[in-house]
Amino acid sequence: MLEYLQETLLWQVMPYLLLGAKTTILLSLVSMALALVLGLLAALARLSRHAPLRWFSNIYVEVIRGTPLLVQLFIVYYGLPQYGIRLDAFVAGFLTLGFHYGAYLSEVYRAGIVAVERGQIEAAQSIGMSRGQILREVVLPQAIPVVLPPLGNYFISMLKDSALTATISVTELLRAGQLRVAITFRAMEIYLIIAAIYFAISFPFALLVRRLERRSSHGKSH
Repeated sequence: MLEYLQETLLWQVMPYLLLGAKTTILLSLVSMALALVLGLLAALARLSRHAPLRWFSNIYVEVIRGTPLLVQLFIVYYGLPQYGIRLDAFVAGFLTLGFHYGAYLSEVYRAGIVAVERGQIEAAQSIGMSRGQILREVVLPQAIPVVLPPLGNYFISMLKDSALTATISVTELLRAGQLRVAITFRAMEIYLIIAAIYFAISFPFALLVRRLERRSSHGKSH
């Protein structure tokens, strides 16, 4: 009888949870795309010769890293409407996650860029390459393999942190589960299923990150 009830519950909630999981994946992907761009721009600004750019990017990184993601979500979704800026819950979640993780990725990018040997940059300058050409053709091709593993780890973290957007009514995986719990009153079973789905989504990415880390360490050893 217990197995029958559990099977029935699974069939009842799984379609809703899978829809929520689809939203979670979409939210994580678009947020990561934004974070990758913002992180690179912030890293380049922090390495810039121009003091205002360094000053602005440092403030961005330190403020974002020094405040909780949940508070940032509330400011964007609940605070901005007081100033006439009303955002859809998904858009608010996407922007907040993107800006939040962009600050962290800027440090990853910066570490990768700084790791490129100074002699190679000086050699490129000596043959007349511009700063943009040096960045595109010398620095980034060498920095990207170094930063890929930590970027992957941050994506996994973002995937899990996207659950916080449930607090602003984004119907991602956790929110979809909460709505089912309110109807069925089967909290333990539903939250265990949610945990299993999160694991099923994140584990393949974790394996990919480990593979990238092995390749990166193997490359360094040679």
